[in-house]
Amino acid sequence: VTIAALEAACRPSGRRPYKMQAFRIWDIHQKTFYLRNNQLIAGYLQGPNTKLEEKMDVVSVDPHTLFLGIHGGKLCLSCVKSGDDIRLQLEEVNITDLSKNKEQDKRFIFIRSEKGPTTSFESAACRGWFLSTALEADQPVGFTNTPEAPIMITKFYFQEDQ
Repeated sequence: VTIAALEAACRPSGRRPYKMQAFRIWDIHQKTFYLRNNQLIAGYLQGPNTKLEEKMDVVSVDPHTLFLGIHGGKLCLSCVKSGDDIRLQLEEVNITDLSKNKEQDKRFIFIRSEKGPTTSFESAACRGWFLSTALEADQPVGFTNTPEAPIMITKFYFQEDQ
């Protein structure tokens, strides 16, 4: 295989149309995600409130990395670092406009690791930081860099929405 052939194989030919799929996500304590004051919250939704559950819009970049969004892929989850603070932000970008090749889009990429029935999501931009929920209900979804700590939950059930 020549270098030219390798370069041609690695160069994207036009824009690959990413396929968006809807997934349900909930943590191992059965808390689902919902939106409150433009913030993603994990809590127990019952009765008529179950319709508030946010489905995750997912675009797979490759088998283990993906973009996560809500509201039809119009609000995307990103990992933002300000000073020493790492936080989850919802940004108004179209999920299908994101590219794994653009440095500025790296904050939107999540590395998916599956362990048995559960999945964890590590930020590609802030390695070692995992999507997390608090033990208490109705707290913001965020990031933790201590995934084994008993106070944060980083294991989620993640299933394609039927």
